[in-house]
Amino acid sequence: MKGLELWIKDSVTGSQHPSADFVKTGGGLFLEESVVTCVSIASSFVSLQNNRPILVSCSLRRRGRRGVGFLSLSVKDESQGFVGGECDTSILGNEDKEKEESNVVLKVEEKHKQQKGAFNTTKHLWAGAVAAMVSRTFVAPLERLKLEYMVRGEQKHLVELIQSIAATQGIKGFWKGNFVNILRTAPFKAINFYAYDKYRSELLKLTGNEEATNYERFIAGAAAGITATILCIPMDTIRTKMVAPGGEALGGVIGAFRHMIQTEGFFSLYKGLVPSIISMAPSGAVFYGIYDLLKSTYLHSPKGRKRLQHMKDSEQELNALEQMELGTVRTLIYGAVAGCCAEAATYPFEVVRRQLQLQVRATKMSAVATFLNIVEQGGIPALYAGLTPSLLQVLPSAAISYFVYELMKIVLKVEPE
Repeated sequence: MKGLELWIKDSVTGSQHPSADFVKTGGGLFLEESVVTCVSIASSFVSLQNNRPILVSCSLRRRGRRGVGFLSLSVKDESQGFVGGECDTSILGNEDKEKEESNVVLKVEEKHKQQKGAFNTTKHLWAGAVAAMVSRTFVAPLERLKLEYMVRGEQKHLVELIQSIAATQGIKGFWKGNFVNILRTAPFKAINFYAYDKYRSELLKLTGNEEATNYERFIAGAAAGITATILCIPMDTIRTKMVAPGGEALGGVIGAFRHMIQTEGFFSLYKGLVPSIISMAPSGAVFYGIYDLLKSTYLHSPKGRKRLQHMKDSEQELNALEQMELGTVRTLIYGAVAGCCAEAATYPFEVVRRQLQLQVRATKMSAVATFLNIVEQGGIPALYAGLTPSLLQVLPSAAISYFVYELMKIVLKVEPE
């Protein structure tokens, strides 16, 4: 404690240049770290000016966990029997420096966490987008047949319609509008898949449950469907316009977009938004709810638990396909079942939405009036026109979509939201 003795000597003798280890400031002293970390300082004798023996008693009591204490000094002049009053002063160590360093570390960690979260979100969105691209391209011919029934009001049997398209437009005719469909469905599916996982995780945080209930799954699915619909419906409207009679003359996506803006205004891109939301809310709820219910039921079964344990034990040896919790076959089957249930439950809304998107300003009707008009002209079956090719399209589309999505999450190493 040589440094402390030097400071005491400087203080008692009135020196204007105290020791470098101790700097006196207004209301306190800053001590070197080695002193601050001591709990107590033993008494000592020091020789001051005139060789008068001075007894100095000093103790340091810690106040905080790091570097903050309270210094108590007693000074006694042995030759005159004078005892100085006790002097208390606040002592601060390196706490400010430590706090500053801690704040810097926290800021760096927070920034790194935000960057990591943004990167994970991007990977999550790409997983959904790739799933949409692959599934839509695979089922594009069936999508084309469905639109022929829904939009053009085709009355031919399915086989006759296939022969007609092949004869007039060739094989490429079955993929007509597929690029636009990908531009529409890729962001839609990306947002839809991501939003569902995000909403579900937020609901779990609110409820404190370890696993989502059926109610939470349906709520998250409905919210995801609404979110994706609001953001992506303009592209869907343009595509519908392009495959409708006379759409060939519009000149592609840009031409159709320009034509709608010039003739009907910007908000014509959102025609059919209300029935779309009414359709996608239950569709998303059923699709994600059914799939998650089937998945949860399997994973809690003895066979499912055995598979999860096997995956855990052999984690380093498994490829991407083997890391899928449901396996390849179950993922495809459960996705197909969920897709068919969602399509059948909401198909009438889809028919009404398509008809609304085809209307022009002069003959525009409300969603309810359009619904009644469809029923009046073709009866209840008209609300299910094209359901068979639609189910044939949805079955492989939903199966492939969920399979590719789950696979891409593993390949891209997407972390749970």
